[in-house]
Amino acid sequence: MANFNIDAKQNMTYDAIVIGSGISGGWAAKELCEKGLKTLVLERGRLVEHVKDYPTMSLDPWDMEYRGSLPPEFQEKHYKGGRSGFIGEANEHFHANDLENPYTEVKPFMWVRAHQMGGRSILWGKQCYRWSDLDFEANAKDGYGVDWPIRYRDIAPWYTYVEKFAGISGEPLGLPHLPDSHFLPPMELNCVEKHVKSRIEKEFPGRHLIIGRAAHLTVPLNGRGKCQYRNRCDRGCPYGAYFSSNAVTLPAANATGNLTIRPFSIVQSIIYDEEKGKATGVRIIDAETSEVMEYYAKVIFCNASALSSTQILLNSTSNRFPNGLGNDSGELGHNLMDHT
Repeated sequence: MANFNIDAKQNMTYDAIVIGSGISGGWAAKELCEKGLKTLVLERGRLVEHVKDYPTMSLDPWDMEYRGSLPPEFQEKHYKGGRSGFIGEANEHFHANDLENPYTEVKPFMWVRAHQMGGRSILWGKQCYRWSDLDFEANAKDGYGVDWPIRYRDIAPWYTYVEKFAGISGEPLGLPHLPDSHFLPPMELNCVEKHVKSRIEKEFPGRHLIIGRAAHLTVPLNGRGKCQYRNRCDRGCPYGAYFSSNAVTLPAANATGNLTIRPFSIVQSIIYDEEKGKATGVRIIDAETSEVMEYYAKVIFCNASALSSTQILLNSTSNRFPNGLGNDSGELGHNLMDHT
């Protein structure tokens, strides 16, 4: 069990602070804790413990009043997110309440939010593909935008590092535009997919139908069980077969003894020390008491999703950064891409 900093004033200073406990926040916590840093993870939502807090993980459709559809009493609560078609009776408790967390749309914008420990790592689609130099060189070839400062060979070892721990199932095919990963055995194509695959390859030489490459165990790995093919992933997987912060990275961080988690901690801004010229802490609002508190560390990772991280940086104003931390270019808040 991780340390839970419920009494905020008990400990205010850590070696590192991680904002957010989703996929990137969980990874940051694991890496920092394993390197020996006492790490505080700030999560704006509630605690969700692996297995314990997956109330619908084993329900069949007939066990639910609406057979899995979103109940009428919850439709207003998810009046925006519900348009995605992702929210139903079995997983609505993992999605943010749109009435309590409204946002303005000038044009229709789907913002999938999950305010709890693990964030959207409980809900994501698990598809994992390496970029190739076709991707890294695209801007330079198109003459549009800014060229990447790195190429595939620079990041390939880090892909492997992540894949070995996360567990990516798939089939090595030697396709230059889709580099092979460090794979677990692939899931099998069904009979229709095999037929379509053969027809594509016969009629269109050089084109391929492949099984999806997913952060989804097909064999046991590091104490996690393999997929049972129950099609209940977004309820929380009790086997730990699909990759989530709750099942994989946060337990690894916790095993070091260096992890502290503080739930219900809405980060208002990052504290910038004008004299040191560095970020030195994080200012939060307690979601239950509305009390404002500050935590301090030498290392701060902002992993609160694309939009929320941007909001935090824009809120982090100072004499040095009057328009938001790191926003000398004025581009902060522009050209965003969120992950649905």
